[in-house]
Amino acid sequence: MITLKGIPAAPGVAMGNALFLDDSEELLVPKRTIMEEQIPGEVLRLEEALIKTRHQILDIQKRLSDDLGQEHAEIFNAHILVLEDQSLREEVINGLKTQRLNVEVIFNDIVRRHLKAFSRTEDEYLRERTADINDVRKRVLRNLLGKHTDLLRELREPVIIVARDLSPSETAQMHKQKILAFITDVGGRTSHTAIMAKSLEIPAVVGLVSATQRIRKGNFVIVDGTRGEVIVDPDPPSVTRYEVEQRRQHELSRQLLQLKDLAAETLDHHSVRLMANIELPGEVPSVIAHGANGVGLFRTEFLYLNRADFPTEEEQYEAYRAVAEQVKPHAVIIRTMDLGGDKFLSPLQLPAEMNPFMGWRAIRFSLARPDIFRIQLRAVLRASVHGHLKLMYPMITGLEELRRANEIFREVRQELTTEGVPIAEKVEVGAMIEVPSAAMTCDLLAKEVSFFSIGTNDLIQYALAVDRVNEKIAYLYEPTHPAILRLVKQIIDVGHAANIEVGMCGEMAGEPPLALLLLGMGLDEFSTSPVQVPLVKRVIRAVEYSFAKSVVEQVLTLRTSKEVEGFLLASLKQVAPDLVET
Repeated sequence: MITLKGIPAAPGVAMGNALFLDDSEELLVPKRTIMEEQIPGEVLRLEEALIKTRHQILDIQKRLSDDLGQEHAEIFNAHILVLEDQSLREEVINGLKTQRLNVEVIFNDIVRRHLKAFSRTEDEYLRERTADINDVRKRVLRNLLGKHTDLLRELREPVIIVARDLSPSETAQMHKQKILAFITDVGGRTSHTAIMAKSLEIPAVVGLVSATQRIRKGNFVIVDGTRGEVIVDPDPPSVTRYEVEQRRQHELSRQLLQLKDLAAETLDHHSVRLMANIELPGEVPSVIAHGANGVGLFRTEFLYLNRADFPTEEEQYEAYRAVAEQVKPHAVIIRTMDLGGDKFLSPLQLPAEMNPFMGWRAIRFSLARPDIFRIQLRAVLRASVHGHLKLMYPMITGLEELRRANEIFREVRQELTTEGVPIAEKVEVGAMIEVPSAAMTCDLLAKEVSFFSIGTNDLIQYALAVDRVNEKIAYLYEPTHPAILRLVKQIIDVGHAANIEVGMCGEMAGEPPLALLLLGMGLDEFSTSPVQVPLVKRVIRAVEYSFAKSVVEQVLTLRTSKEVEGFLLASLKQVAPDLVET
């Protein structure tokens, strides 16, 4: 029995036999010399393979659009652009004429050369396109070689997919197929693959580093997407334990869905708002299905990804309007573009940064490029008449940034008013508190915003000096660190002293033991992934507010993360034992 530890990408437990998506053997390209008179035939083979590949990608796009929404399907626009690149065709034809080798070899060598160059470029957008180009390369080669390209669609038995990485098109085909779970050597929580896995509710663990080396085809595997663990050839007690856990989760899910239409209210009638985080408008049905009262974080940067230009004002307006109309009368909090860090897919020519998480990103980018920022603000304000929209700025570090952002917001509002464009009478503006400097000066910021939203993913990263996507130091990323708990409580207390509401949209808000603690700290609004909403509601409805406050008092006397974790689990077990594993 082997236990592998990775990054939890999508929650849930699955057990089954491993199936590899390893192309190393499948894509061995035979080399053969051709005569001059064979060149037209090789060109024809290339054209047929490109056309066939294009039809396959368009088919995947259509199925994905029907199942998850057009926004997810647009991931494949970059694939189509590669297939329609005339310069690539000409380069292959020239290679056929000069090298006199079969088209598979010429095509493969040319695309690999481009991939190598792109991987070394300083342009972040081109580097990120390598996955799309490599996906197209493999599909075209399979069609040239007569290999099956839709292995995932032809599965007869349920399996667990094991791969070094999964392309967007491969992940897309998992929908409604016999995929129990998937695990990959590489990847992070914010990759397209992870985003799709959550949307499809397929358990997934990524960033395992050596899964493809330590797992063999046909191995029986347990995937724990909640903890980020994979157990290879488990012993009988482990299998039994996870069978019990699976049954527990299924029964719990059934019970939790019964809470869908009930209020997020404690036994002694203290109410909070329970909202959901989304990346794309297509996720709103999941928000509604899981009983969230609105959208507490609309990550608008995902509208900017996988494209060679920035979205227009009209595109953004339509996206914001669609969400506002579906969710009303509940609120939708739109975070202005948080491009940068691990999500900088910009068409701009920009140098690589040594520390992108602390570089030119989020509100810094918006203020440096007010032309792009204004377009987004115009779209938000125009959409505000279609529902209850709020706006918040990411990565505010101090009062100067906040004031400059608000100044641009007021200017854009005045522009639209002058143009006679209808906008809501009031659009609340808030700040994300996710940088230590903002946390330490939140009393100053509170005087100039309508609400706070605590972004714990980055706040923990910056406060503890831990790169949250570095698996080598993942053990240091501790939401229960006493420093983090003190910062969070300080932000909530300061916000309330200034008569503004405080919410949280980081991962902390979706963890049941931490939800109990945050409830006791007085958090007004919890926003988490849609699938976590019922879990948090279960905690809130199972406890008295007075008990939650007493938990906070005790936790603040503890000195280590481990002590805090143990106490919170014990406290949660008192009020909601079904949420705590035995």
